[in-house]
Amino acid sequence: MTPSFVAPPKGELAHLLRLGRFLVPYRWRIAGALAALVAAAGCVLVLGQGLRHVVDAGFGSRDPRLLNAALAAVVTVSIVLAGATWTRFYLMMSVGERVIADLRKSVFAHVLTLTPAFFDSARTGEIASRLTNDSEQLRQVIGFGFSMFLRNGLMMLGALVLLFATSPKLAALIVLGVPATLVPILLMGRNVRRLSRVNQDRVADVSSHIDESLHEIRTVQAYVHEALTRGRFDVATDAAYAAGVHRVRVKAWLISLVMLIGFCAVGVILWIGGHDVFAGRMTAGELSAFVFYAALVASGAATVSEIWGEIQRGAGATERLMELLDTPPALAPQAPVIKLPPRVAGAIRFDEVVFSYPARPETVALGPVSFAISPGERVALVGPSGAGKSTLFALILRFYDPASGRILLDGADIRHCGPHELRRAVALVPQDPVVFAASVTENVRFGRPEASLEAVREACAAAHALEFIDRLPQGLDTDLGERGVKLSGGQRQRVSIARAILADRPILLLDEATSSLDAESERQVAQALERLSRGRTTLVIAHRLATVRNADRIIVLDRGRVHAVGTHNELLRASELYAHLARLQFIAEGETA
Repeated sequence: MTPSFVAPPKGELAHLLRLGRFLVPYRWRIAGALAALVAAAGCVLVLGQGLRHVVDAGFGSRDPRLLNAALAAVVTVSIVLAGATWTRFYLMMSVGERVIADLRKSVFAHVLTLTPAFFDSARTGEIASRLTNDSEQLRQVIGFGFSMFLRNGLMMLGALVLLFATSPKLAALIVLGVPATLVPILLMGRNVRRLSRVNQDRVADVSSHIDESLHEIRTVQAYVHEALTRGRFDVATDAAYAAGVHRVRVKAWLISLVMLIGFCAVGVILWIGGHDVFAGRMTAGELSAFVFYAALVASGAATVSEIWGEIQRGAGATERLMELLDTPPALAPQAPVIKLPPRVAGAIRFDEVVFSYPARPETVALGPVSFAISPGERVALVGPSGAGKSTLFALILRFYDPASGRILLDGADIRHCGPHELRRAVALVPQDPVVFAASVTENVRFGRPEASLEAVREACAAAHALEFIDRLPQGLDTDLGERGVKLSGGQRQRVSIARAILADRPILLLDEATSSLDAESERQVAQALERLSRGRTTLVIAHRLATVRNADRIIVLDRGRVHAVGTHNELLRASELYAHLARLQFIAEGETA
């Protein structure tokens, strides 16, 4: 499967409905926030009636007691309004924080299950942008945008009802003005939504460029590529800026048009209402309340239009996150599912296996390939670059499934086994050692998280790593920096080997695990690996003479096929390709074919 972000039309608000399952656990907090929202909206509407009484009963009657009572009522309502606003804001913002944390965890957990085929095409910076920038946009929408949209919408409806109760004639003018404010929202809203998606994509490009450039900073600096890298980053940043400014420009026009239409309507109504007061058809207090409610409708329309743009951006952000969640996860076991025993024997068989990488389906990377490895056998894989050696490892770990043929583990087709269950039987030591930004202990425990500190130390000793670990500032507790930058290549390799030793799995995949070591370290680690491989099925991608001489058998690969099988001496006589590789790879070690 070639990964692709296939989804419904971009930016559709229907995407926001998919957040429902993340909101359900907090439905009572949301219900409380909605109750507070209704109370706050009601208080604002009541303030308009208080204004009418203050003008008519207080100022009109010239009775200070009525004015005092009206003021006390306004202060009381204001206190209730403040309390309801605090409750709404706290509940919704806290729910927003919680929902985004849950969403990030859910998306990240799903990303961890995706196959290497997905990451062959996807960019890690793009994924990181979705988990950070897009989820942050959603946090604003869930915590603030939705509640403000509902609050202003509710106040607009309540204000319209009270407008009709005060003056049906003037209210009719307001009703005619509201659709006028909706016209730009409907006409420009879709464009804002599209531009929001484009803006988010450009920001993701910037994140991807940062991730790639900083990850390979040594290569950038070694080739004096800083200026070109900076130039490309500037181009990506300017593209994000241009997309953002274009979105802001359209959104500014939208907000401005809505406000212009709304407040012009209030001015016209104030002019007509003033003539009604002069004619005695309504009181000054009624006109004051009417203007108050008209202002609520106008400001509410402006706020709703502004928040509508944020909600549309939230829809785009939701879409991008849901695209990740919609990507099919790791290869599931095919029916009938086979349960592997807790400790497999380690017999491996390739039966007419053919494979092409999903990103290059037209190129056969392997096959047809057939061979069998007995439990506890040590087999070296030899061949030129691109022969398929690393592909064999990827298929054994079931990072991919073959296009045809079978891979059997103890007689069981691994396509019928759960990937996690299968991989718990295999320990991998790559040629480029992987060290995480954590302590030595945490890095070694990656092979067996529940292992004791004593077991970690024993594994490090077996990998001949203690001699440099004990010299580190905090020993096993020393943080090794990003990608193990505080260690040399050979030291990182020994940490990687200690991880495999601690994992204690029946199958070992060694991608020339001693290639990064000096002669003395190689001798020590080779002894550790010799002890480790006893009783275990071991496949080694070999580039050293010692490796092939110690192997029970050697499989020579060329262009994705098995070229020859035998021991070192047998192949020197029988395989011209192996003899050629031996001269090229082993001559530096004093061996001549």
